[in-house]
Amino acid sequence: MTDRNKIYFASDFHLGVADYSLSRQREDKVVRWLDSIKNDAAELYLVGDVFDFWFEYKRAVPRGFIRFLGKLSELADAGVKITLFKGNHDMWMFGYLTEEMGIQIVSNELQIELSGKKFYIHHGDGLGPGDAKYKFLKKIFRSKICQWLFARIHPNLGIGIALSWSKQSRIAGMKKESFMGEKQEWLVIYSKEILQKRHIDYFVFGHRHLPLDITLAENSRYINLGEWINYNSYAVFDGEELHLKYFES
Repeated sequence: MTDRNKIYFASDFHLGVADYSLSRQREDKVVRWLDSIKNDAAELYLVGDVFDFWFEYKRAVPRGFIRFLGKLSELADAGVKITLFKGNHDMWMFGYLTEEMGIQIVSNELQIELSGKKFYIHHGDGLGPGDAKYKFLKKIFRSKICQWLFARIHPNLGIGIALSWSKQSRIAGMKKESFMGEKQEWLVIYSKEILQKRHIDYFVFGHRHLPLDITLAENSRYINLGEWINYNSYAVFDGEELHLKYFES
C-alpha cells in the first residue's frame, strides 16, 4: 500500500442541486475521486458547501448522499483525518458527522502549519469588501435563536422550504463564473490584507466557484478550489507544494 503522505482539499460539491439525477451523477463522481485518493491521503479538507442544504435536527438529517457518506466513513475508518468546513449552504452542521465518523467541523477559518508551510483555510463566504446583505443574513442564520426556531419546523416543511430557496442560488443554473481581475476578486483583496499582518504560504478558499491559482507575493499564493458542477477541481499538498488539479476533466 502507498504511504499516506498527501493532503487533499476540495469544496463546493453542492450535493442536492439541481435535481436528483444530476446530483446522483455528481455524487458518483465525487465518490470515484475519494476512492482514487484513499490509499495515499493522510488528511482531507472539505472546504464548505459539500451539500446544497444541510440541517441536523435532533433525530433527523436530510435524506440521500448515502454513497458519499459511506465513502467518507471508509476513509475515516482507514485513518484519514477529515475536516469539514461550514459553507453558506451547509452552515447548520452540529454533531452528527463528528459522532458518526470523527469528522472535525470548522465554523470559520482554520490556520495551520503543514510541513513548515502556513495555511489559511476558509470557505470564503462573508469575507472581503462588499456583500453587506449576506454578511447580515449570515449573522442571523448562524444565531442559536434562528437555529432553534428552524428546528421547531417539521423536517418535511423545513427542508422543503430550504431546498426551494437553494434553487435560486447562483450555482443552481450551472453556469461558469468569470474571473473579474485581481483588483475585483474580493477573496484576493482579503488575502492581501491578511498578508500585511502576517505571512501565509497558502490561502485556500471555496465559495467563488472558479478554480484559481494566483501569486500574491513571494512565497504566498491564493488557491480557490472551484466547484464540481463544471470543473471537478481540487488541490493536493505533497509536503512541498500545493497543486491545483482536475478530476476526470
